[in-house]
Amino acid sequence: MSKIDRLKEIILKKKERLALAKQQIPEEELKVRVQAVTPARAFIEAIKKPHQISLIAEIKKASPSQGIIRQDFNHLEIARAYQEAGVQAISVLTEEDYFLGNISYLNEIKNLVSVPVLRKDFILEPYQVYESRFYGADAILLIADLLTQDEILQFTAIAAELGMDSLVEVHNEKELKKVLKLKGVALIGINNRDLRTFEVDPKTTEKLFTLIPKDKLVVVESGLKTYQDILFLKILGVHAVLIGTAFMQAENIADKVKELMAW
Repeated sequence: MSKIDRLKEIILKKKERLALAKQQIPEEELKVRVQAVTPARAFIEAIKKPHQISLIAEIKKASPSQGIIRQDFNHLEIARAYQEAGVQAISVLTEEDYFLGNISYLNEIKNLVSVPVLRKDFILEPYQVYESRFYGADAILLIADLLTQDEILQFTAIAAELGMDSLVEVHNEKELKKVLKLKGVALIGINNRDLRTFEVDPKTTEKLFTLIPKDKLVVVESGLKTYQDILFLKILGVHAVLIGTAFMQAENIADKVKELMAW
């Protein structure tokens, strides 16, 4: 399987999973059920800290580029370690086939921690926005490359109605321009990883950050491994970092958080 085909394959699988989910809980029923869910926690508020860089710590077992990242994977133990280390928010990878996640993790983690929880997945339809809130997400990740401008507007509007924030992710100038034309997108993610090749280029952040208006909140994702990486982004003016792999590979997660963030 070539690297270029990987995103296509992930999307095909996601569409199959989506069809099954809709059979189990139809969209109209989901819209009713979601009204009874406890209100969302304020995600943007949690990561918007003046003069410091916030950490969104990620829980993921595997990735298409690396396979299994953490052998002794226990999502609740990891969430507990993150909470104790003082992270500002937690990102939960829920994609089942390539990242070995599960949407049920959202609720279980949410019940254990007091910080907001982001659902990270390949969101392609409004159904998944309702589904995210139903399972306890406080925020969702939207990938600009996979969605039209109209879809981004529609999904962020639904999320806002449900009390969730949306992190809209870009990884090149074309995607950034597409997102900056949209009103109401307050939170922009710069992903140093190209989702089509899965290669990481830290220069992506340097190229794109200066093009983003100062009133937007910026989260940098992928390829962050050292305190120097974080310090560079802090000096640049980045508001938050989203880190998963470095923590998933660490023997002691809480120690690694402290080492990377210099807390």
